[in-house]
Amino acid sequence: MSVYPLFSPSKESVADYQPAAKSPPAVCTQPRSSEEQSRGATAVVYCEANFGAIDGKTANGLVRHSEKYEILSVIDSEKAGRDAGMVLDDEPNGIPICRDLSDALACAGSVPDYFIFGMAPASGMLSSHERGLVLEAIDLGMNVVNGLHEFLNDDPVFAAASAAKKVLIIDVRKPRAKKDLRMFSGRIADVICPRIAVLGTDCAIGKRTTATVLTRALNARGVKAVMVGTGQTGLIQGVRYGVALDAIPSQFCAGELEATILEAFEHENPDVIVIEGQGALSHPAYSTSSFILRGSCPHGVVLQHAPGRTSRCDFAQMAMPEPASEINLIQTFADTKVIGLTINHENMTDAEVDAAILLYGLELGIPVTDALTRSPERLVEMVLLAFPELEQEPTAAAR
Repeated sequence: MSVYPLFSPSKESVADYQPAAKSPPAVCTQPRSSEEQSRGATAVVYCEANFGAIDGKTANGLVRHSEKYEILSVIDSEKAGRDAGMVLDDEPNGIPICRDLSDALACAGSVPDYFIFGMAPASGMLSSHERGLVLEAIDLGMNVVNGLHEFLNDDPVFAAASAAKKVLIIDVRKPRAKKDLRMFSGRIADVICPRIAVLGTDCAIGKRTTATVLTRALNARGVKAVMVGTGQTGLIQGVRYGVALDAIPSQFCAGELEATILEAFEHENPDVIVIEGQGALSHPAYSTSSFILRGSCPHGVVLQHAPGRTSRCDFAQMAMPEPASEINLIQTFADTKVIGLTINHENMTDAEVDAAILLYGLELGIPVTDALTRSPERLVEMVLLAFPELEQEPTAAAR
């Protein structure tokens, strides 16, 4: 059953992604409170022309949630002067969008600790202009967080610049030395708590966001949950356990993920482990979903889908799959069960989200919700329905 005709993009949703007519200076917030200062190092996030869009997913994620950095501002001249929370979720969060680095520094009142490259372009590389901007941030004394496949520490120009200014360049995706990479061992069977993978029908569809919301909601309910990240954004946000899976040689992908899950289980003794998904199992451009299913051997899968997205991200000639076909593929490929569907509401009105929740629930016979626009309790109930023992047993922390 297709529900796509219900969800053509609205004028309002399209307008959200149009460049502003002018680029006014950012409206700066008040100085940070002592509570905000205690959260971690300060950072500005560069996301020129992409904040709120698909390639800006790293910046989007950091604005919504960051345990490691206090995000002072976002740089995007096309949305300068707006509140980052309003752009993403129609709710102000006090993080201004700045025109350029000079504007961001003026807004901060001092040089922030970190310059974070907040985009994830398909090329995985810096443009010549972006190289110059990163070097400018280094010259100002800012450490750099780089989530691209291009490792800046290996570039003589960046290495010399960072050494001269005594700042760090953190190449988030850079894997450990090959001699230290781990092979799959089968010890995933020692992880006796439920393992839930959040997969999707496309890339950049909200898997990490849903995994984060689910983990926080379970903990709030008294079910101790730990999230294992598998991409650069989760690692930058400060997830305690994770690996940038798409930068690992394929022979070691399943083993590196298995080892990371084992570390989380042994150190945290959780009730549930939530594993962030990557790409889509049915997408020919990505193999990471298969490694996630192999390395984590999940007991359950939550599937993320965007009904308002008609074609695959970056592949206009590829139609989006229906959730039913993706579910069938996942359950055929791995010994697991899809326990629920979550909606990405891009290009959808609230009424259309309601309709999608109802129709997909009837079609698929599993719980359906939207992690961002509906109560997180719905995600918790989805998990408890699949794993009722979690509600009956005391939390791992109490055992």
